[in-house]
This record gives sequence, structure tokens and C-alpha cells, in this order.
Amino acid sequence: MLLLLLPFIPKAFAILLAIAFLESVFTQFFAPAEQAVIPFLVRRENLLTANALFSTTMMGSLIVGFAIGAPLLEFATSLNREWGQEVLVALLYLSAGFVLYLVPLQKNEQPQEVAVHPWSDFKAGLRYLKKDRLVSNAMLQLMILYSVLAALTVLAINLTQQIGLKDTQFGFLLAASGIGMVIGAALLGQVGDRLRHQPLPLFGFLFMAFVLTIFAFTSRVEVSLVLSGVFGFGASLVAVPMQTLIQHQTPETMRGKVFGFQNNIVNIALSLPLAITGPLIDGINRFAQRPDSDPLGLRIVLIGMSIVVVGVGVWAWRNTRQVLRDAI
Repeated sequence: MLLLLLPFIPKAFAILLAIAFLESVFTQFFAPAEQAVIPFLVRRENLLTANALFSTTMMGSLIVGFAIGAPLLEFATSLNREWGQEVLVALLYLSAGFVLYLVPLQKNEQPQEVAVHPWSDFKAGLRYLKKDRLVSNAMLQLMILYSVLAALTVLAINLTQQIGLKDTQFGFLLAASGIGMVIGAALLGQVGDRLRHQPLPLFGFLFMAFVLTIFAFTSRVEVSLVLSGVFGFGASLVAVPMQTLIQHQTPETMRGKVFGFQNNIVNIALSLPLAITGPLIDGINRFAQRPDSDPLGLRIVLIGMSIVVVGVGVWAWRNTRQVLRDAI
């Protein structure tokens, strides 16, 4: 409905910002339920496969979106220049809602009314995470992962200049990363059960750190696209097992609170790098008295990120291993 209002309201920045804010608010009702509903639909032993399938379809949709988004919007504009794009996107939202309506959720015969207290639920989720070190550790790894992914989105624009692509072609690097995530998630869906006892997140963080380091010195398009795919593959080794662990360990009564807290953490992790990565590169170049286009700032940021990723990966692996040993 918010999108359908766009053709009829003034195109003032404050109004568009308010609509974007409201859309983000409404998303908070959907995103936690998106993860919480998976354990209701599949058995516990199938959670890894289910999350792998979820990640595959999600990243696949992003890749397809990069490929067909612009042509679809141009087609919608050709039909109606004033409101064609808004109607198209609104119809896509309605289609997604209809698909969700068809999801076969089990219903209790005697539903109970539950009072909603957002702040109390937030504090309850935080208390639970303080108590369950395994879940909080998994959530921390996801937060680091999404921070790196968000930073890579900004860095991709600078990387395109370094490898000879246009600024507007940074989507190629992101699409290659998405393909890598699809391959990794698909592989986990097939053989993940046999790899349960392997430190998959550690391998994933090491893959990502390796790619970030090589990114700092590569100047070839082909190498960069392959590296982006390896980066996405490593990201899947973190995202799928850690999301599965959170679903597996969290009691049914706490899932809504925990996933709501996780959604807030992920949003913060996605937002902060977008705000600081670009200015950080510019600040390094100014401090070194280099022009803005000099690759020095980009290289320092990439190498710094790789060091952080390795440190977090090793620390999280050792901490998770100790928690599992204590639990046993």
C-alpha cells in the first residue's frame, strides 16, 4: 500500500524518507517470523537442509533480481511512466503475501490470547542470549558476517574502478558472490549432515579473509569474479550452520523473542558498515596525502577487514567448541 501511494504524493525527500522508514518498520514483523517458522515446518534433523534451501532460494532471487530487475522496471515504465514501477513492485509484494498465505502451518485447536509487550520481549530475548552462550555466539558470528557483507557492498564500487569496470557494474561482483552462496548452500543441503562435526564457520571465515586480502591486490576482472564466488561460498559456510544452530537450540517459547532480537542485530550490522566504510577509505587517503582514487585506502581497509574476520573466526570456533564440551 505504501508503494501505491508514491504516484499520488509529493516527491519530497522527507516524505520518501518517512515511507522508507515505515516500510522498514513493517518488515520487522515479517523478518523474525521468516526464521522462526522454519522449525515448525520441518523436523529438527532436517533443519540444516531446510536452511540451506532457504539460503539458496534467497540468494537465487537476489541474483535473478540483479539480472531482470532493470528490464522489468523499464517495461513497467513503458506501460505507464507515472506509476508503472510502483504498481509492479506492489504486485510483487502482494504475490509474496499470497504465497505465505498458502504455507501449511499447524493451528492449535484452542488458541490462547497472548499479550504483546515489545520491550519486555526484547529484554527477555537478551536475558536468554546471556544465558545460552552457544546461541549468542552463533548470533555474534552472523552479525560479523552481515557486517562484512554490507561492507563488501560498498567496497564493490571501489573494486570496480580497480579492476577496470564501470561504477555502475558493481552488481557483477555482488552477483558472483551470490552464486557462490547458492553453491555453498546447495552443497550443505546435500552433504551437510556428514559435516556436522567439522568447524564449517571457521573454514568460511578463513575463505572470506583470504578473498579480502587478495582483493586488495588484484586488477583483473576474471580473478575478481572468481574471488567473489569464493567469498560467497565461505559466507554460506557461516550463515547456514549458525542459523540452523540458533533454530535448533532455541526453545519454541523463545523463538519469536530471539529471532526478533537477531533481526535488530542484523539490521545494525548491515547499516553501520554502509555509513563508515566509504568515509574510512577517504580518510585514510587524505591522511596519507593521496588522491581519492588511490587504491591505498581500499587496500588498508580490505586487509584490516581480513584480519578482523580471521580473528573472529578463530575466536568463535574455540569458544563454540568449549561451550559444546561443557554441554556434553
